[in-house]
Formats: sequence, C-alpha cells, structure tokens
Amino acid sequence: MADVIVSHEELKNLVVKKLSNAGIPNEHAGIVADVLVHANLRGVNSHGVLRTEHYVKRINEGGINPNPKFTVKETGPSTAIFDGDDGMGHVVAKEAMEYAINMAKKNGVGMVGVINSSHCGALSYFVQQAAQENMIGIAMTHTDKVVVPFGGAKPFFGTNPIAFGFPAKENKPVILDMATSNVAFGKILHAREVGQSIPADWGVDENGKPTTDPEKVSALLPFAGPKGYGLAMVVDIFSGILVGAAFGPHITPMYGDYNKMRKLGHFVAAINPAVFTNLESFLSNMDQMINEIHASQPAEGFTRVMVPGEPEQRNEEERLKNGIPIPESIYNYLIQN
Repeated sequence: MADVIVSHEELKNLVVKKLSNAGIPNEHAGIVADVLVHANLRGVNSHGVLRTEHYVKRINEGGINPNPKFTVKETGPSTAIFDGDDGMGHVVAKEAMEYAINMAKKNGVGMVGVINSSHCGALSYFVQQAAQENMIGIAMTHTDKVVVPFGGAKPFFGTNPIAFGFPAKENKPVILDMATSNVAFGKILHAREVGQSIPADWGVDENGKPTTDPEKVSALLPFAGPKGYGLAMVVDIFSGILVGAAFGPHITPMYGDYNKMRKLGHFVAAINPAVFTNLESFLSNMDQMINEIHASQPAEGFTRVMVPGEPEQRNEEERLKNGIPIPESIYNYLIQN
C-alpha cells in the first residue's frame, strides 16, 4: 500500500480534529497529537498517528474519560501520586513529568507514580521533556499481557517499555526508549497495515511457535531472553504494584473491552544533575562522551557509531523538512469528517 507524505503541521491538525470531534478538549487533543506526531517524526510509526482510530473508538465506547479532573497527592518532598482520572494517557504522563521536573528543581529529585491512566504513547516524548530542562528523565509504563515470559508459551507481561533521557550542552540529548519485548506490538500492527512480513524472532503464534506472518502473531518474545523478561517484571513492579495499579494478566486489554477504563499505571522521574555534580561539568562531560563515541571506529557495514536516540533524531530532522510518510489507509481515516 502506498504512503502519503504529510507535513507534521497538517498531521497534528488532522489528529486534533479527530479527537476534538470525539469529545476531547482542544488543549488535550493538541498534546495527544504532539506526542503521536513526535513518534512519526522519529520514525517510530508504531506509536504514531495510526493509534488515533483506536483512541477514538475507546473514547466513543466509554473506555477513556474525555474530561478528566487530575489530582496530585504529594507523599514526600520528592514523591507524589498523580491520578489521571482515566483521561488520555499522553496528557496524564506529560503533566506528571512536569510535576516531577518541578519537584526536582526544588529538591533535586522528583518521582511521580501515576494511576488511573491510559495508553500514553512513545515514552521518548516525556524523557525528552525532562532533558530539555537539563534534567535526567526516566519513564516507564506497563501494558496488558502480550509477551511470553522466558521459558513460557503463553503471555504474562506486556511490552512494558522503559525510557531514559540525558541532556548535553552542545549535542542533542541521549534518548533511550525501548520495549522489553523484542519489538513494540505497534510494529506488528504497522506490518499488518502495510502488508509486510516480520522477522521470526518478533512474535509467536497461538501455539507458541515463531511466525513471520503478522496476522498470526498472538504474543511477542522478550528481548535477549531472560534479560528482557526480567526487565519487564521490574517495569511492572514500578508501574503497577508500587503505585497500586494492576499488573500483568490483570490489566484491561488495549484491544477489546473498549467500554472499560484501563486504569494503567506509569512511573516517571526527573533528576537534577546539579545535586550530584556541577551542572556545566555534567553537560560538558556528556558532550565529551557523545563526541568520543562518534569518533569511535565504525564496524564493517557502518559509517558512524551513534548514541541511543540519534537515528530517530536524524529521522526527525529529515521529516520536519520533507514530510512524514503515512499509510494511505491511515491518511484516509484522518481526513474523513
């Protein structure tokens, strides 16, 4: 299926219109659109505007509160619980990270547990939010069961992503955003959308056997076997058990039960480097590390050694100039009245 090239401004406007028509206030719709287009700009299409139709369906069927009333309970000088009142997770996570950043500015560290949220999109957005304030950002969230545990045949944990953002002085921030599965499930959805096959180590069929057909994928595999499985458990402890939310198989599924609030948990944190070391020295040393990595000899088949997040930043630069490729079916949905 052919792609349509769309500017990031047009894409944001189309998403805002869709969400506003579904009852989401313009301010919240703008934040959601910003997070989704952020993902498309970075080439992470699995977390981009293709999700809009799903959100609209869940809003229409009662699974997302279009007009939430956020509340925050501070539990200590550097800790808080943010209640998202079942609103759009992108808005909830952004507000929670903003709260963590303000706590870190005041007390050096801010850690915010989030409850009663929904799918929040690409975590890179929120750790970049912290990095832009010269803070180290940490974000993680759980999802419903879709990944088989190491040694298991049926799913237990979700893709359970985790992200870190580190500011630098001259270079762009280092952004590590990764699912604890081999891939995010959104990449399976994208492959289905464009009719492409997938690598055999992405997912398994209903019998627990690897498959290259995205239509047959019933569960994903953890990255690096026991390592990804272990980290998925850690993320679910932080995002679920620690904040009083559900975990693993007890989380309301994203696809199905559209009339139920998902009650997702997130965990976000901001760390002010200045409480550990001189801020200017930290930022300069980050630049030195990045520059020395860039100066490293590349392996055969590579032209440059890059830092985490750099390929996505290059995609963003190119797509800001030349537009974002969107599957025609997704574009047609977005332009429908």
